[in-house]
Amino acid sequence: MRILHIGYRLPPEPGGKERYIARLAREELLRGHHVLVAHRCGEAPPGVETVTLRPTRASRAAARASGPVAFALECAHALSRLGPPDVVNLHGDHREALFLGPAAARLRIPLLLTVHGALAMRHRPIMPWAFRRVGGFVAVGARPAGELRRAGVPVRAIRTMSAGLDLTLLDAIRSAASREPGLVVSVGNLLPVKNHALTIEAFHRLRAVRPEARLVIVGEGPERARLERLAGAGRGVEFAGQLSGEEVYALVGRAQAFVLASRRLPSIGEGIPTAALEALALGTPAVLSSDATLDPVVADRGAYRVFRSGSADDLAGHLRPLLDDEALRARMAERGRRAVAHLGWPRVAARFEDFYKAVIRERLGPPGGPHAERGTRRLAERT
Repeated sequence: MRILHIGYRLPPEPGGKERYIARLAREELLRGHHVLVAHRCGEAPPGVETVTLRPTRASRAAARASGPVAFALECAHALSRLGPPDVVNLHGDHREALFLGPAAARLRIPLLLTVHGALAMRHRPIMPWAFRRVGGFVAVGARPAGELRRAGVPVRAIRTMSAGLDLTLLDAIRSAASREPGLVVSVGNLLPVKNHALTIEAFHRLRAVRPEARLVIVGEGPERARLERLAGAGRGVEFAGQLSGEEVYALVGRAQAFVLASRRLPSIGEGIPTAALEALALGTPAVLSSDATLDPVVADRGAYRVFRSGSADDLAGHLRPLLDDEALRARMAERGRRAVAHLGWPRVAARFEDFYKAVIRERLGPPGGPHAERGTRRLAERT
């Protein structure tokens, strides 16, 4: 197949969504597909063709208010000169779909939308219009799947998937790691949605009774100065900055606990956080906010702990027994590894390939015609 991925940012720009797009494109290349990518920032993986984007009058006007909308307009304009791909995988939301959907429909190119996080539900009234030309939806987690349903997308037109994992590498790092007593690690850009401030607050409470504990936060972002001030109220909090993937894995592999305190904000929220899945594969017990659970990809809820979003007391209460009880850590490590054993990247890429084929079989109707909504419903019935 000739597959076009559209995503605003790629590595080395930080973020789980960015790594997801790049690794999926790489896996599809390994499976023998011709893979293209349109992006604004970062670099395409080796062997993946980059689509050249050109500003248009409309995109220049849109850029004053929204970079992603301007990007979507340029991608829509580029479709007509690419030579049609077999399928387009748009990694975004209703904003990009609003402009790319009509362009793909005019050219009779099947469009799939991968939603990596929560939707801005204040825009819900326009979502049915934005999604009307989308042939299928991949939701990275239960929250985006639920919000797509609330926006009127038929439930059977949605596939819920997570990122894949490099299980061979993660298992090798786990096998070589020595656990550091008292080490707690959190991974995520230093942004309000990640709620590192709550992690720091909970850690101060933990350290009052476990003075040997150490918290390492991996990531960079605009909240660093504020978080450093909060950390300064106590000892033991370290900011590692941006690390390479293998450096992150080695650090998480040494930890006795992994924490993700993400919260839902009005326009942003977690899908399924890849860093948490990687922690489970590394055998590191994970404690996650109730706004960042791994449903439905990790079926075993005993494989990780969930605390009430926003509650530092509840988070500290989950961390204390993990640092104290070696048997508990061992049980969670084993369950965590088993729970993500089905998430190797080759298997995830194969699931995407199957969904592409289903979307291709149900090409959209004539541009502007009444068939787009019926096409989505037919796809839902068949998949």
